Amino acid sequence: MPTNHDDVGGAEAPGDERAGMPLEDLRVIEMGQLLAGPFCGQLLGDFGADVIKIEQPDAGDPLREWGQAKAGGNSLWWPVVGRNKRTITLNLRTEDGQRLVRELIAQADVLLENFRPGTLERWGLGPDELWRINPRLVITRVSGYGQTGPYSARAGYGSIGEAMGGLRYVTGDPSTPPSRAGISIGDELAAVFACIGTLVALHHRDRTGVGQVVDSAIYEAVLGMMESLVTEWDVAGYVRERTGATLPGVAPSNVYPTKSGAMVLIAANQDSVFRRLAELMGQTELADDERFHDHNARGARMRELDAIIAAWTSTHGTGELLEELHDAGIPAGLIYTAKDMLDDPHFAAREAIVAVPSPALGHDLSMQNVFPRLSKTPGRVRHVGRERGEDNDDVYTGLLRLSLAELARLKAEGTV
Repeated sequence: MPTNHDDVGGAEAPGDERAGMPLEDLRVIEMGQLLAGPFCGQLLGDFGADVIKIEQPDAGDPLREWGQAKAGGNSLWWPVVGRNKRTITLNLRTEDGQRLVRELIAQADVLLENFRPGTLERWGLGPDELWRINPRLVITRVSGYGQTGPYSARAGYGSIGEAMGGLRYVTGDPSTPPSRAGISIGDELAAVFACIGTLVALHHRDRTGVGQVVDSAIYEAVLGMMESLVTEWDVAGYVRERTGATLPGVAPSNVYPTKSGAMVLIAANQDSVFRRLAELMGQTELADDERFHDHNARGARMRELDAIIAAWTSTHGTGELLEELHDAGIPAGLIYTAKDMLDDPHFAAREAIVAVPSPALGHDLSMQNVFPRLSKTPGRVRHVGRERGEDNDDVYTGLLRLSLAELARLKAEGTV
């Protein structure tokens, strides 16, 4: 059974815009900033959880200022990660701030934070203290190295976790130093694992009545995605290296040029699919050639095979090539930019990108929709990230029942 939320107030109350959503009965108190913790909060909010994000009164989440592109001086990153959340300001370093957050936690299902380990404990908000207030509370903690171990106290950003977890070493061209992905993949993986752990812990709580800590470390989230990398080294002494646009032993699976110089990605590494490609190329004999007749043979002669395919694709126009490949049942496609996504009919048909009103900018913002898709209780984007402290009155006077005089005092003292 969920925590009792009889005193829910404001626009996010059950029965309003979250009604019928799968997590509408959950309240999440989100602390921390930037991406590793807040992206987990976004995922939970996307499916209807009442996420209340706490920010310092004098300085909001730095993500409000981040991003290469801005509109009217406003971040275009914050509206996405801050979406579907209520936002309040509260100074957790003060006695009044800690008292108020305890009152919020008493009515919450989840506390989500991504401070350096030990920070909550220094504020008198460690797990044991919080479980005395609310024994059903799930405490989800995201950090660089985890809550235990010799590195736990170190500052840990996503880039460091990506390197330590093994991703950076295998990313990029072998002729260059290790590269990074163009997104904060380490932070986001840690958030996804944190979200999974939170839902598992809530399931356990609903059966036992007892909360627990979900400990999601960035480096371990990255490590968890590294397939058989560790086992290959441990058993066979094999070290995966950077291989650019291909994976060793997987062929054909690469980008190939068209007549116009565009690049088309073709993935025909399965035996039956490669046979269809050979037939489409008018070179059926390739599928029976001992050099290319099975997965291992093709992987051993990747460069030779790629050259044969590139010679064929370069005689075709891009649209013509893609149409022939799709008709033949061969996985193929372009490498999309954001413009390609916005122009693509499949994205449009599935509403993979939605337009959400932005009061701050005065127009709609396009952003990715909620995934995965649920057939009966889908998530949805209800609003973009709100202004700092926009929900203060709603939460403090509605949920916590503070008087207007008390709220005014807390604002004057810098607590709120």
